[in-house]
Amino acid sequence: MERFGGRVVVVAGGGSGIGEASAVRLASEGASVVVGDLNLDNAKAVAERIGGHAVAYDQASEESIAALIAEAAGVYGRLDGLLANAADMGALGRDTHALDVEMEIFDRTIDVDLKGYLLLTRYAVPHLLERGGAIVYTSSGAAYAGERERVSYGIAKSGVNALMRHVASKWGRKGIRANAIAPGLVLTEQARDSLPEEFRTAVLRAQRSPRLGDPSDIASAVAFLLSDDASWLLGQVLSVDGGAIVRP
Repeated sequence: MERFGGRVVVVAGGGSGIGEASAVRLASEGASVVVGDLNLDNAKAVAERIGGHAVAYDQASEESIAALIAEAAGVYGRLDGLLANAADMGALGRDTHALDVEMEIFDRTIDVDLKGYLLLTRYAVPHLLERGGAIVYTSSGAAYAGERERVSYGIAKSGVNALMRHVASKWGRKGIRANAIAPGLVLTEQARDSLPEEFRTAVLRAQRSPRLGDPSDIASAVAFLLSDDASWLLGQVLSVDGGAIVRP
């Protein structure tokens, strides 16, 4: 099934994990995918695998984000979709609580996980307005859960949800659909290597699915939200988390 034949999609943060799986899925359905990542070697490996185009970019730099979007539009002559997915996992590992978190970590998390998403939006929307298109933001259940730790991350992802709803409200009638995905615990390669077994077991017990997530689970939701199958879906956060969080 080629839902994206002739369309161009930027995957910002596409060199590994959820971004990589999403790039592969979109390409399998006919999209020309621009894989943006801080690690150019990773981006090139994914792009070569799917016949896409790799760009090195820094999610914390406005100039770099502008260049990513400009190169995507320049190489392919158009832009039809954006997956805003990049994150600083190193900062996430050092994110603690409100009385303790280092301001350096807070600032870095906001710069990458919120401000960077705003800047991706700023530079992608003018292109998407030309013929319509869609943006999917990678959010997190941390925006809802009220976690005891990771205060910076929760704040950033709550902001991402607000940004997404703003975009849907401002430009939905002009043909731009914006939605977000809130993944649960997804066993990316990095997660498999770094998360202790007892943590995985605890998360599994707290959810309603009999298994933890795979990057392909998120990729399938990304493909749906970017496709015309979701043409009447705007301003929503879709929890893809094995039923860990059930909400209205």
